Amino acid sequence: MAESDKFYMYFYSGHKGKFGHEFFKFEIDEKGRLSYANDSKYRRDSLIEKSLKLSPTMLNEIKRIVEDSEIMNESDDKWPRRDDVNGRIQLEIVMGKRKINFETAKIGSLSDIVNTQDPEGLRVLYYLIQDFKCLIMSLISLHFKIKPIA
Repeated sequence: MAESDKFYMYFYSGHKGKFGHEFFKFEIDEKGRLSYANDSKYRRDSLIEKSLKLSPTMLNEIKRIVEDSEIMNESDDKWPRRDDVNGRIQLEIVMGKRKINFETAKIGSLSDIVNTQDPEGLRVLYYLIQDFKCLIMSLISLHFKIKPIA
């Protein structure tokens, strides 16, 4: 694999509360393996872990989404620090020779970022996270044909 082709992505969003450690995370390794985990103790739900291999086309689309978002140009220096009560978000991406590793307080909605020191940078992060949550959940759902219990 050439240096310019390197790609790795890790996302974590979680907190520790009255139901214990609840989180949503995924990782895409250099070989295109997507690993997903979601742990919610609410209503006695249990840990869900899934793993699948992404096609080269899907991996290229994920790289395109990251590039188009311009998240690699952002900095988390002025973002709110992680909060042990409300949780944290962590995003790590390696694309070629470039690497970011961001950590910030958990973002519940766009209104949470309006009065921060870097609302534009957090907005980029927020929309990228929303896009990837939808994409990852769709891939997992399509691949494993998960049927939610109503």
